[in-house]
Amino acid sequence: MENLFLVLSISAIIVMLYALYRVNVLRKKVPGGVVKSTWNFLTLLIVLFTVGYLATPFFPMLPQEVRDILVGVIFLAGAVFVVIVINLFYRVVEDLGL
Repeated sequence: MENLFLVLSISAIIVMLYALYRVNVLRKKVPGGVVKSTWNFLTLLIVLFTVGYLATPFFPMLPQEVRDILVGVIFLAGAVFVVIVINLFYRVVEDLGL
């Protein structure tokens, strides 16, 4: 079970590093204003996720309380991320007149 956890953690880290790369490439193309500031906040959340994901291989070494707090922070940041993405998409759809 520990090996499965490690494989899943490393896979998630690789995906998050790719997402971080893509968000930085797109950040250069995003126009200013509200969209740019929202995109910058999303980038910050992705960095937070990546740091959390990088910690997962070390979970077995961490005290249970630290693991619980780290997972809670990642879950909360994930929920905020989803709401921001939905709101950003909503603004884009409105601007396109759809």
